[in-house]
Amino acid sequence: MSESSVAGVQGMSVASAFAGMRSVSAVVFRAGCPDCRGSFELAASALRLAIGATSRSTFYSFTCPDCGASVRKPAGERIVELLTGGGVRTLRLHTP
Repeated sequence: MSESSVAGVQGMSVASAFAGMRSVSAVVFRAGCPDCRGSFELAASALRLAIGATSRSTFYSFTCPDCGASVRKPAGERIVELLTGGGVRTLRLHTP
């Protein structure tokens, strides 16, 4: 569905739908480090998502801000949806 058809359904233009907004909050994700057990929030730019051919080859990664460890965690369907929706850079892995 196009923006114009969505706006038409609700009876307002896209510009008027956002007219009252003052600012957009940055998306942050809660994460934890398995090495140091630290818990923190990361901006989308601090995360990377790799989507493989199977669920076993789909993961996200980041560097722990507390201890500097490289962290790699599996990403199921819901995690992939949240990360891509939040602006995390995505790499699609291709298999031969």
